[in-house]
Amino acid sequence: MVPPASRRPSRRAIAIALLVIVIAAGVGVHALLPDTAATDIVGDALYAGAVYLAVVIVGPRLQPLTVGGIAALWCVAIELFQLTGIPLALGAVFPPATLALGTVFDGRDVLVYLLTAVALVGADAVVALGREKAIAARHREG
Repeated sequence: MVPPASRRPSRRAIAIALLVIVIAAGVGVHALLPDTAATDIVGDALYAGAVYLAVVIVGPRLQPLTVGGIAALWCVAIELFQLTGIPLALGAVFPPATLALGTVFDGRDVLVYLLTAVALVGADAVVALGREKAIAARHREG
């Protein structure tokens, strides 16, 4: 049985909870695991996931495709910003800045960001469809 809408957490509340988990996972990968290609890819995917969730928090009524587009554009823009050398310089002065801005451009990161955004759009759309079906079922019952 699906709980009534008033008792289900909102999309924003779910995104906030997931963002906390994703940030903790990202910090854990960065701090606890060796720096390898695999951990770099995982970190990039977690970064894209965090951006996706932040967009949902700011715009909870946005459609998944819109959220994914915004998140992908943000991630690619940050990656391109690394070409300026500014993120690397900021990271030298304030190391935590590298978690948000990275350091140097890597084309693989762009691919990971785009693939992660596509996967998240798909997952978000499936969840949205499930919510719509639950609402429709409640309306038929009530």
